[in-house]
Amino acid sequence: MAEKSSDNPSFIAVVGGGPAGLLAAQRLAEAGCRVRVYEAQATVGRKFLVAGHGGFNLSNAEDLARFASRYGPEEPRFLDLLNHFSPAALRAWAAGLGIETFVGTSGRIFPVAAHKPAEVLRAWLTKLRDLGVEIYTRHRWLGFVGSTGLRLRDESQGPDTRREFEVEPVATVLALGGGSWAKTGSDGAWVPMLRDTGVPVMPFAPANCGAEVAWSPFFKEKTGRAPLKNIALRVNDGPAVRGEIMLTEYGVEGTPVYALTPQLRAALANGGPAVLHLNLKPDLSAPALLNKLQLRRPGASLPDFLRKTLHLGPPVPTLLREVQPEVATLPPEALAALLMAVPITVEGLRPLDEAISTAGGIAFSSVNEQLMLRQRPGTFVAGEMLDWEAPTGGYLLQGCFSTGAWVAQGVLAWQQALNENG
Repeated sequence: MAEKSSDNPSFIAVVGGGPAGLLAAQRLAEAGCRVRVYEAQATVGRKFLVAGHGGFNLSNAEDLARFASRYGPEEPRFLDLLNHFSPAALRAWAAGLGIETFVGTSGRIFPVAAHKPAEVLRAWLTKLRDLGVEIYTRHRWLGFVGSTGLRLRDESQGPDTRREFEVEPVATVLALGGGSWAKTGSDGAWVPMLRDTGVPVMPFAPANCGAEVAWSPFFKEKTGRAPLKNIALRVNDGPAVRGEIMLTEYGVEGTPVYALTPQLRAALANGGPAVLHLNLKPDLSAPALLNKLQLRRPGASLPDFLRKTLHLGPPVPTLLREVQPEVATLPPEALAALLMAVPITVEGLRPLDEAISTAGGIAFSSVNEQLMLRQRPGTFVAGEMLDWEAPTGGYLLQGCFSTGAWVAQGVLAWQQALNENG
C-alpha cells in the first residue's frame, strides 16, 4: 500500500525530465508556480545528451510555414505551437542560459563550439534550481490515483529501500518520451497506464532510423560501411531528399533515409514494394549525364570510367553490380537511367530501440487544444508521448520544446479558469 505524502503544499507535477518536461517546468516556475519534476533515471536530460553526440543542432532557421510542414499531418497544429515558441524563442531561451547559438550553412541552429550538450544541460539545471524547481531523480511514476493523484516509487536509496507513495498535485504534466532509446528512459513503459485510463495510444513504430536491405554476401564483404555523398534519395515516385547516406552491412542509413522513414513505413505496411531510388549525380540533368556517358570508349573499364568522368569511385561500381549484374554492358541511355535511380529494395526498418525517434503515441484526439487529456482534466501531455514525428535537423527538439512551452501556458490557463469558477 502506497503511503500518502505528508508534505502537501500546492504544486504542479512534471513527470519526465526531458526537454519538453524541463521547459514546461521552467515556464511554470517563471509564472510563480511551485514545480516538482519526477524523473525515473539517475539524471534528467539523458536523451537530450545522447542526441547531442551526433551533432548538437537545437532547431532550424527556416521559415515557420516550411518548418511546420515537417510535421506531416500535424502541420496546422505545429504551426500554432511554433508561433507560440519558435526557433527564435529557443535561441533567446539559450541566450538566457548564457549559451550562444549560430545558424549553420544548412540552416540548422547550433550552440557555438564551446558549448557541449552537458554544459547546456548544466546551465539549464542551474536556472531551474534558481527558480525553485524541485527535481527528484530515481522517482518512477507508477500510475494515477483518483481524479488528480499520482503514485510514485522512490528508488533513490537502492532496491532494498524502495518506497511507494502518493501525491496530489494541482496539475500534472506528463512528458515521458516515446519508445526509442530505452537506455535513456524513453521506453514507453507508460503506455499501459494511459490505456487503462481509457486514453487511446497509437502503437509505436520506428522513425528516423536505418532501412534494412538484403545485400548479397559478396556486397557485404566488399563494401562494409561506406558513405555516398551528395546524393538524392526518394521512395518509389515520391519527392527526393538530398544529403549523404551510409551503406552498411544491414542496409542504408543517414539523414535522407531518416527523412523518408514515414514513406518507407507506409509502403511496407501496404505490402510494398518499398524501393529507395538513389540518384548518384543529382546536380546533372539527364541530357548532361548522358553526354558524359557517351564519351566512354568501347572496352573501357566501367569503374575507371565512372571514377575519372563522374568522380564516382568505390563503392559505386559494387553497388551498381549488386542491383544490375550486367551493368558493364549497358548502353549509355540505360546506364544514365540507372545512375539517376539506383533501385534499392527495402525489406524492413531497424528495430524500435535503435530509432532516433518514434511514430505513434497518444492520439491528438485524446487531448484538447491545450494538450490536456480529455479523460483526465488537469493532466497535460507534452513531447514525444504525443503521436507526431518529424525528421532530424532540429525539428525533433524544437517540437519537444514547443509542446512543453504550450503545455505550460495551458496549465496556467486551466488554473486561472478554476480559480475564476471558484
